[in-house]
This record gives sequence, C-alpha cells and structure tokens, in this order.
Amino acid sequence: MTPRRALEALNFFVADVQAGIGPFLGVFLQARGWGADQIGTVMTIGGIAGMLATSPAGALVDATRHKRTLVVIAGLMTMLASGLLWISHGYWMVAASQVATAITGAAIGPALAGMTLGMVRQQGFDRQFGRNQVANHGGNVVAAALSGWLGWRYGFGAVFVLGALFGLLSIVAVASIPGDAIDHEAARGAGADTNAGASAAIGEPPASGLRVLLQSRPLLLLAAALGLFHLGNAAMLPLYGLAIVAAHQGEPSAFTAQTIVIAQLVMVAAAMLANRLIRWRGYWWVILLTFLALPLRGLIAASVIHAWGVWPVQALDGIGAGLQSVAVPALVVRLLEGSGRVNVGQGVVMTVQGAGAALSPALGGILAHRFGYPAAFIALGAVSTGSLVLWLGFGVSLRHACAARDEAARDTVEATSPIS
Repeated sequence: MTPRRALEALNFFVADVQAGIGPFLGVFLQARGWGADQIGTVMTIGGIAGMLATSPAGALVDATRHKRTLVVIAGLMTMLASGLLWISHGYWMVAASQVATAITGAAIGPALAGMTLGMVRQQGFDRQFGRNQVANHGGNVVAAALSGWLGWRYGFGAVFVLGALFGLLSIVAVASIPGDAIDHEAARGAGADTNAGASAAIGEPPASGLRVLLQSRPLLLLAAALGLFHLGNAAMLPLYGLAIVAAHQGEPSAFTAQTIVIAQLVMVAAAMLANRLIRWRGYWWVILLTFLALPLRGLIAASVIHAWGVWPVQALDGIGAGLQSVAVPALVVRLLEGSGRVNVGQGVVMTVQGAGAALSPALGGILAHRFGYPAAFIALGAVSTGSLVLWLGFGVSLRHACAARDEAARDTVEATSPIS
C-alpha cells in the first residue's frame, strides 16, 4: 500500500473513532431514561472540552515530529472513553467520557491535515485533502450502516464493539505510513523563503492560536461565521433523531443510522465536487452555499417530524458539511501559506467552530424540552443566519482575500498530475 493510499485508509477508519459513538449517544441515553435537556447539556460539556483543546492540539501538531503517534494515542483514548460510557450511565461518568472523547478527537483533525500537507506539499493539498474527505465520509457511511444493523440485531453493545474494531484498523493504517513520508516543515505550512521571524521551527514553543487568528482578518471572519453556523447546525441531527424516536416513528438504532448514512452519502458527493466548484466559483461562493443550506434545513425539520423527513433534512446537512470539509481546511492553508502556522490556524478555526458546536446541544435541548422540537429547529435555523450576515456583510473584503487564493488553487490543481 502506498503512503497516500494508507492515508486515505486512515481517514476511512478513523471516521468511526473520532467522535466515539457520535450521533448514537442521544438515543443510547434516551433509552436509559435521559431527557433531551440532560442529553444536550452533557454533550455541551464535551463540546466545550473539545473547543478548548483544539487550538493547543493544532499548535502541538505544528511543533511535533510524532504526528502518527499522536493519532494512535488519540484513537486509543477514544476507545477507552467509549468503554467508560458503556460501563456507567451516571451523569458525571458520561460527562467524563464525553470530555475525553472530545479532547482526543480535537487532536485527530489537525494531525490528519498536517500529515496530508507534509506528504503532498502545498500544491497537492486541495486534491489529496478532498480524497481524504471522500474516504472519511465513506467510512462514516459504512460505520453508520453497520452500527444501525448491529444495534437493531444485537443491541447497543455491538455499536461499541464496531467502534473498537475500526479503531484497531485505523492504527494499522497509521503504521502503514512510513515516518519519512512526512515532511514536517511542509506539514506546518512553512515556505522555503519564510524568514525566521515569521515562522517558528520544529521544536520551538507552540504559537498562540489567538495571535494567529487576530493577525489575519479574513481568518477571523471565516472562524466567526463558522462558529455561528455550527451553533445552529450541531444539535440538529441528534435532536431530529430524538424527535422521530419520541414520536414513535422509528427504531432508535436503525433510524439514527439512516440519518447518518443519508447525510454522509451526500457528503461524499459534495466532497468529490468541492474542488471543481472551488475552481469554478471560488472559495467565497462555495462557503456561502453551505451557509444558505442550514436555515432551510431547520425550516424543513420543524415542518416534517416524520421518518421520511430525514431525506431532505439530512441531504441539506450533507451539502453543507461535505463542501465545508474540503473548502474550509484548504482555504485556511492558503490564507496562512508560508507562515509556518497552518496547523495552529486549523486548530483555532476548529476551536471557534467548536464553541458554536458545544453550545448548540444545550441550546437545542433546552428549547426542545420547554417549547417542543419544532420551535427548537426554527430557533437553530434562525441563529445560523448570523453566518450569512457576516459572510455577506464583509463580502467585499472576504471575496478579495479569497480571490487570490482561488487563483492559486486553479494554478496548483492544473499543475498537479492525478494522484496514483
């Protein structure tokens, strides 16, 4: 197996590892007597922990030569945290499990982005990262389908076993990537002509994510818009699953799996098309499209709390998440090109996203508990319009910043031969 194929295999298997039992957590706890507000708050605790860990994790990825080891440790810790969740269903034990899962999951994203950049360099990043995301979403589809069937056939315990199996296979995939296949200077986005003052060397103290964020206005605006987007988006999938199960419209494991599979299949297609759309319309337009999808998704979710409603609701989720999964990391790489702080930048953007995602379950859960699920979906969709206000309000400066990167993206894609 070539290093690039091993990287794609890693992205495939790590999909079921990164978030523990992920969307199944809500129905797992609901089956054990938890209310929507309790589920929302415990997910928020984990989200806050992940948010706080993401920026330091990005800085660690920039500073270390042990990126493969970091992925292995994070995967093992996630499996242990899932085991803890299975053993005990007490509030604080579940919260501790979610905190551990969130912290380790926060390290995996920047580590995979850094490994990719170190293996294919700047000119190959957009294309390879797109392939990574196709593999990742494909892994989510397979894992969700298997989890749904196994959970329906054998109970929730089988979902945990499947997660452990994917974790072991992800470790095998990491071991298949040779250490010398990763250029650690390229992995942090250091340009050949970057002076010592502008870019820290491997082994120096990690850079401040906040400083990197504040030094780049386009990066700050991107992060803020994504934070508002995820404030509305993150809770919608688990809440919709809870709404359907509460209305006795579906079997918990099977329906939750269906919601994931539909979204992830659309994400695969969106990730495959993302680079073409970026070359055709540019980063700004592609990200705008993702922001437009969410308010519509909230409106449909509020109007159709029925098993068939999962198709339009999750298809819109797939469009937004699939395009963002390729466009956002690629734009961050280009905004910080030559700085040597690319993974710090990835981490701090993910931190701001995580802030929105962390607050979303608590907000959605409380609204659903007090006012009902339709009101919660309308409110979440309305909150997310803040991302549109920012993206359109600062459209001139953002489009100017993205335009130079669009030209670079077209040049590098045209110069890059197909990956073998």
